[in-house]
Amino acid sequence: MRRDGGSGRTERDEQFHDFVVSRRARLLHAATLLTAGDTHLAEDLVQAALTKLYVAWPAFQRADNPDGYLRRVLVNALIDEKRRVWRRREQTMAVLPDVVGETSAGAGAAGEAVKQALRQLPPRMRAAVVFRYFYDLDVASTAAALSCSEGNVKSQTARGLDRLRTALRSAQPTFLSQGVTS
Repeated sequence: MRRDGGSGRTERDEQFHDFVVSRRARLLHAATLLTAGDTHLAEDLVQAALTKLYVAWPAFQRADNPDGYLRRVLVNALIDEKRRVWRRREQTMAVLPDVVGETSAGAGAAGEAVKQALRQLPPRMRAAVVFRYFYDLDVASTAAALSCSEGNVKSQTARGLDRLRTALRSAQPTFLSQGVTS
């Protein structure tokens, strides 16, 4: 079922392309938050998620909740990546090289502190916090995206927020010395 006169792109390819063009920026933003600001890993996650989505495109189109389906694919890609401990490509550095731009998770020292605090959370806890407070999903939608109970989302979010508060309190002197106030 060729749509464009033999150039090799099917109607499915066109539909997927249009979907990617319309949703990639938001997906990348979510992945950047899930990876606590690691833009390179976020790009990898988006690429992995879109690859899996293309393969499952017919199932995705039949999904009752396409946004939830997409979030689940993204979280699964993050969990898969975290399981690949042997395949570390990057090393943590005390001082980062020049940064082209800031993510919307925050700018400057405060944003970096939030990203650092998010990095300390386990992946599923981080996903619960990101979906609830950066993505503004309710408990039920977050539970559906993570394939867990609403109670699990509530406890993971509460523990995650406690850990973030503790980490950010300990980082507060750094904010003040750099002229950032909370």
